[in-house]
Amino acid sequence: MTFKWPVRVYYEDTDSGGVVYYANYLKFMERARTEWLRSLGLEQDRLLDEFGVIFAVHSLALDYRAPARFNDALQVSVTPQNKGRASLGFRQQVLRDAGDNDRQLLLCEGQVKIACLDARTLRPRPIPDSVYAEITCED
Repeated sequence: MTFKWPVRVYYEDTDSGGVVYYANYLKFMERARTEWLRSLGLEQDRLLDEFGVIFAVHSLALDYRAPARFNDALQVSVTPQNKGRASLGFRQQVLRDAGDNDRQLLLCEGQVKIACLDARTLRPRPIPDSVYAEITCED
């Protein structure tokens, strides 16, 4: 199931040409993944406090297709694809209304792999069972 989160482009997100700086798409995607977890009732601080785990980006690949500009209203999607016992894979897209017939223009698309880490050792560990159940029950 795809989760969608709205993001507004602020002046601070842009470069001197008024275009979103490339690295800020990663921030938009990170926020959307955090809100996806929150929508499942999973808060990052609770994962740390109760389970001693954190999620960290393991790898990613991005394709930039069109620029976003100051004050654009964007939509960032999160589509879980691969759910392993110690990692999660996502397809993410950043879209903007194209202005005709409710069509959206794809600005940036990425594949992101997240690893579950022990917060103390920063070594991979399985996603806690109750957290895994929440993540997988949304299918």
